[in-house]
Parts: sequence; C-alpha cells; structure tokens
Amino acid sequence: MSYNDRFIRACKKQPVDTLPVWYMRQAGRYDPEYRKIKEKYSLLEICRQPELAAEVTLMPVRKLGVDAAILYSDIMNPVASIGIDFDIVKNIGPVIHNPIRSAEDVRKLRPIQVEQDLPHILRTIEILASQLEVPLITFAGAPFTIASYLIEGKPSKSYIRTKGLMYEEPEVWFLLMEKLGDMVIEYLKAHIASGAKAVQLFDSWVGALSPADFKKYVLPTIERIFAGLNHLDQPKIYFPGVSSGELLPHLQGLQADVIGLDWRVPIAEGRRRLGGKYAVQGNLDPYVLTAPMNVIQAQAKAIIDEGIQEPGYVFNLGHGLFPEASLEKLKELTDFIHDYSREALKAQGNLKQESGV
Repeated sequence: MSYNDRFIRACKKQPVDTLPVWYMRQAGRYDPEYRKIKEKYSLLEICRQPELAAEVTLMPVRKLGVDAAILYSDIMNPVASIGIDFDIVKNIGPVIHNPIRSAEDVRKLRPIQVEQDLPHILRTIEILASQLEVPLITFAGAPFTIASYLIEGKPSKSYIRTKGLMYEEPEVWFLLMEKLGDMVIEYLKAHIASGAKAVQLFDSWVGALSPADFKKYVLPTIERIFAGLNHLDQPKIYFPGVSSGELLPHLQGLQADVIGLDWRVPIAEGRRRLGGKYAVQGNLDPYVLTAPMNVIQAQAKAIIDEGIQEPGYVFNLGHGLFPEASLEKLKELTDFIHDYSREALKAQGNLKQESGV
C-alpha cells in the first residue's frame, strides 16, 4: 500500500481525490479494545510505554480507515518536565499537586528538557513514523489551556483563578505565557525532529475569553509559537476549541496552515472570518454521532458540500470523540465521507472543465 498523503495535501490547499478525515480523540474510550487496555493501565502509564502507546495510536487507523493518525498522549505530558506535579484522575481530568498561586511559582518553572525527561514520547513518535502509511499528527496544549489547569489546580468551568491572575497580576501572567510558549515550541520541534508529519496546537478552553482579552493576553504568545515553528515544512494546525467563533477574525496573522472550527460556525463563515487565508478543519458536532446513520450522513454531506467549495478542507469533528460514540458508526461515517466527497469532487471538476474554468 502506498503512502496516503491526502491529509498533508489538504493542509497545504493542494488538490485531493477525496477529502481526508480524522477525528480528535480517535484513539479513545469509544473503542472496546482500548477500554480493555485502560482496565490494566492508566493514560499516563500507556504514554510511558512507547510500544503500547504506538499500538493505541494505530488502532483507529486500522479500524476506521482514517487519513491521519494522532499521537496517543495528553496535553499535560510536557509540564512534568518544567516542574509541575500532576496526575490524570478518573472522571475529573488533570489534577495539579503544586498549582500556580504566585509570581514565585511561575519563576520556579524551568525550561523543558524533552530528550531528557520525555524520551518515551519521542520514541513513540519514532516507532509510528516507521510503521504508519498515513501522516502522524502530534500535538501540544496551548498556553491558555495549560495555564487554566496549572492555576485552577483541576478542570474548571468558570476559570475564576485563571482570569483573576490575568487581570490582577498581568506581569505574572505574561511571564507564565512566555514560559509556556517556550515549552510548546521546544516540545513540538522535538516531535517534528522525531518524525511527526504535522502538529496541532489545542486551545480547548480559550473560547472562555472575550475577543479583546484573547487579543491582549493570549494571542501574542500563539503568534510567537507559530512564528517559532514557521521554518519547518510540516503543516501546523491551531484549534481554538469550543465557542471560539468570535476569536477567528483575530487569527489572520498566524503563521499556521490550518484552523480547526467547532460546530457552532459554518465552514463558509469560518473561512470568511479567517480572511480565506487558511485551510480549515472540522466541524461535525460530536454528539450528532448519537443520531441514526441517515441523520449523521445528512449532516456530514452538508459540511462536505461547504468544505469542497474552496481548496484546503479536512473533515473532522468540532471537538473530541466521547466515550459513548459507536465504533461501527464512525467506520460507516468515514467510508461515507470518502465515497461521497470523491464523487462530489469529481462532479465539481467536470463542471469546471465544462465551463472552461
């Protein structure tokens, strides 16, 4: 089987024969085989075993036929190297044992040492780069999203401590952003050096900010991260998370290739807000997967019809898969996306030829 590069081509706005598709959290608890592994090992224990982490990464590629793999990891992994003590607690998420509460806590954060502290992650990437026949996407958590865990001490819905630090002690906030920005740049550079074919920056919770606060307190660091990776040829994706549609117009200066959209913003509108500068990725509501298959296909068809109107579109969900999702429905959806988009793109090409475009 030849290497399938349609995901890379779509990221670069190049022609594709059929739309590429992958799913955020595609290596996860919706898969009964993965659930059995989780009965024996925690998420962090899997991450520390490169062969096992690589196998979990490969499972959805084999089972679903997706056009890209995403590294089995967690956005919190790199913070262990900068001096944060944390655990992933079942039914809660990241719990920080030494949360950031002061300027001194921020100053104590040390520079990341990826090769020294996280060799298991780099080894997992190397294994996958040698085995995959589709591109490997690796990822990092963006500074605001990581900071929200470090400051709150656990997942939050209000981000009251995070915003409090941002507003009350901006000098401390910007120092934290600087340190986390440096961490992300070095972490993703190491991923690419180990064989990653694309990288995604997850900013899952930054939609909690107003556009003005995003522009002032977060965007400069996001711009610096992508500028720091710009010399590398691998596609770079920014996903500003859920409820982030109002932030999209402020992203037009990013040196990124792809912007991920959540399900609240139509593809065409997302492109308009982004100034037509980027390929886009998204944006089926994950919970549509609870619907009958004909409803899922109808929604996917509408998104595909919008997506193919311009070059540079990757089908995905508007956020991550949830544990109750159906493996069988995902496989059927993946096949539908490939089959329907192949015919739609072919028809579009024929129309252009007939009209002399």
